[in-house]
Amino acid sequence: MYAWERYFEELGKVTQRIKETQRENIMKAANILADTTEKGGIIYGFGTGHSHLVADDAFWRAATPANYCALLEPSASGNQEITKSYYVENTYGIGRLIVDYHRITPNDCMIIISNSGNNIAPVDAALRAKEKGIPVIAITAVEYSDYLTCKHKDGVKLKDVADVVLDNCSLIGDAAVEIEGFPMKVGSSSTIPNVYLQNAILTQMVEILVQRGFEPDVYYNGHLAFMDESCSDHNDRLVDKYFYRIRNL
Repeated sequence: MYAWERYFEELGKVTQRIKETQRENIMKAANILADTTEKGGIIYGFGTGHSHLVADDAFWRAATPANYCALLEPSASGNQEITKSYYVENTYGIGRLIVDYHRITPNDCMIIISNSGNNIAPVDAALRAKEKGIPVIAITAVEYSDYLTCKHKDGVKLKDVADVVLDNCSLIGDAAVEIEGFPMKVGSSSTIPNVYLQNAILTQMVEILVQRGFEPDVYYNGHLAFMDESCSDHNDRLVDKYFYRIRNL
């Protein structure tokens, strides 16, 4: 079996474990998102380092809720000067600043993504959100987090602070495939299940809201909007609705 086939096999096992073990927490998280949306709140996604990719994935794109806002702090995302982002995401005060600067309220909620659940900024963001009564959903690797020595001075990790913890079932070390004759595993095991989980709860949120008789705001694909005026008008209305509520829309 080739390495790429083993990678597919390992990630298939990860996503299957999620399906088997996270059913209850997926429903809890989806209900938080539905309650937030029904109240007119914003769903804020936040992750530092490569975890920011998960928040970015759901922001202003096809088939995703228009009331989702990715908190893409440039200094902590690694899009520029990537090695510096490690130090920024482990600086006290950054996470607290993100919550306060964006004026997140208890009518909103946060999805905080951190595979290790051990860096300072995501933990600080979760702690500040809890202080302000903002519901927090964590997407993290529980076994990996338990394995790691705690960094935060308060002795907590993301999974210890969140209202709902979604375990991405990723592998310790965030690597999936052994290569004979090579000293380390290769192939990230966290981004795919992180995106998988976030899309799962956003999708379930829509179903819950429809069952409640509430129509959520969801974007059409941009190419469909290009070809169909009604889809284009729909998307334009949603952008106008949220433009002054979502800072970087």
